[in-house]
Amino acid sequence: MAVRVAVGLSESFDAIEAFNEAAADAARGLDAPCDLAIAFSASPHVARGKWILSAVHEQLEPANLIGCAAGGVLAGGHEIEDGPGAVVWALSAPGATIETHHLLAERDEERFEIEGMPADPGEAMLVIADPYSFPTEALLGELNESHPGVPVLGGLASAAVGGRGVLLCDGDVRSEGAIACTLSGVPLLPCVSQGAAPVGPEMRVTAGDQNRIEELAGRPAIQRLTEVIAALGEREQELARGGVMLGVVIDENQPDYERGDFLVRPIIGADQTTGAIAVGEQVRVGQTVRLHVRDAASADEDLREALRRQADALGPAGAAGALLFTCNGRGSHMFSVPDHDAGALDEALGVPAGGFFCAGEIGPVGGRNFLHGFTATMAVFPAG
Repeated sequence: MAVRVAVGLSESFDAIEAFNEAAADAARGLDAPCDLAIAFSASPHVARGKWILSAVHEQLEPANLIGCAAGGVLAGGHEIEDGPGAVVWALSAPGATIETHHLLAERDEERFEIEGMPADPGEAMLVIADPYSFPTEALLGELNESHPGVPVLGGLASAAVGGRGVLLCDGDVRSEGAIACTLSGVPLLPCVSQGAAPVGPEMRVTAGDQNRIEELAGRPAIQRLTEVIAALGEREQELARGGVMLGVVIDENQPDYERGDFLVRPIIGADQTTGAIAVGEQVRVGQTVRLHVRDAASADEDLREALRRQADALGPAGAAGALLFTCNGRGSHMFSVPDHDAGALDEALGVPAGGFFCAGEIGPVGGRNFLHGFTATMAVFPAG
């Protein structure tokens, strides 16, 4: 039996009614045993975690359940950025191995120790983390080293009760840490749109250390970037005046680099005396970098191109469903139309999809997992 996905959405002001409705709709659409349910609760419902769990369990009887509270939720091409919203996403994957885990972190003098980490992360992992109590980048770094190539998708919860997060794991409401869900035997394709457009030429880092770049293509970094910006077209220069970012190629084992091959990070500092710049990522001598700019138009173009590549990769069988984790700085804050990211996903793939607005998004670039900002990351489940 093939993978099946269904999603339910309710905008009822009553939390119990909302999640009963959303879960019942998901159950009808799934019409099969539920191996994984994911519940996303908009801010007005965040204090009702136990009732939310009860409603979803009653309607779907899921073998596994995860979820969180968020500043906004989305489903079926529609985004709810303000007001009540309840989304229940359901997966049936016969023969798959799916397990949930509650992760906590303890710090010693040198590093974070992740507690509850599964010995086997499976073939893919979903992670929803509390941004205040859990070092997501430490988890991703550990997974990148111990299990390279395993994609991790998800985001940071963006709503809280009394300053504490609301995470859902099976029958429990957790206020700290992260919820992880490991999946094996169910196909998953990651899709990441960083919402930025590359401009100017590719350059090599010829001197630098850690997140500091001293030279680009043999010249002081500030001087080289100034020359690149001066050579841009009028529109690109205008965008650059609003702020430029640097894209760093992570996987250099390919002849050419497309926009999705760059990990986009902000330029966070410059030293006019030495001509060096600092970026929000570790770099090494020899890496290829390229300037990037971001606005609504470039973010729209980048998302649609990423979805086009995803649709091509799926082939004729298409997808069974998808999860969308989009930045809470996107939505109506970035775009002039409502439902932008959810609508683009629905238009490109036309499958049941759900997700939430995140305070940080998790997804792979160049085969390594990263925590992003202003990004839309997607977990796409092929139908075949």
